[in-house]
Amino acid sequence: MSAPRPSVLVVDDDPNVVEVLCRYLEREGYRVASASDGKVALEMALDLLPDLVVLDLMLSGMDGLEVCRRLRQVAPIPVIMLTARGDESDRLVGLELGADDYVSKPFSPREVVARVKAVLRRASQAPIVAADVGPLVARDLVVDARSRECRLGGRMVTLTAREFDLLVFVMRQPRKVFRREELLEQVWGYTYGDTSTVTVHVRRLREKIEEDPSSPRYLTTVWGVGYRFEDEMETDG
Repeated sequence: MSAPRPSVLVVDDDPNVVEVLCRYLEREGYRVASASDGKVALEMALDLLPDLVVLDLMLSGMDGLEVCRRLRQVAPIPVIMLTARGDESDRLVGLELGADDYVSKPFSPREVVARVKAVLRRASQAPIVAADVGPLVARDLVVDARSRECRLGGRMVTLTAREFDLLVFVMRQPRKVFRREELLEQVWGYTYGDTSTVTVHVRRLREKIEEDPSSPRYLTTVWGVGYRFEDEMETDG
């Protein structure tokens, strides 16, 4: 018996955008539903529980950011946002709310389909760390891949799936500097795209594991290059 086709909910108040995206996604074998109103979209998402939501930010009734926020409170459904090219602040807020990716308008329908495939592939993959790998320990930070738990000084730290994968990836290779593009490919599974999602996730991760996020001890910035994980205390001299 074959597995059911993945389902995608397309939400946009432009009927032309909805028609084109639905047609392209259906050609790729996805089951597709659509909505043009924010409140209706949220109700549909909670009722249908699609495998992924393609969500425009500018909606009537309830904007896309609020839809994303409310959806994230009840279900871990992947979200790809559609944004106007100049709305960087909205994109960052959306990523902060837990959206998995975004595509700027105007866009190629093929690009959206490629992002849908990448996000669903990533969501269906096993965690990037094998379950038989022992706990990763750095000073008072302990990450257990088997239970997918993170503790700081014995206190449980709640991380999203992507934050956890990012932390594990850099902890496995301490002191190695990673460019944002590398992290986007290795942790997100994208071979191209805007790296601001990496920047946002690093900031969110620092807020959870660093005593002073503005002066991180664990996940540090190598200016002009990227990030690295520090597994030992820095000493003077």
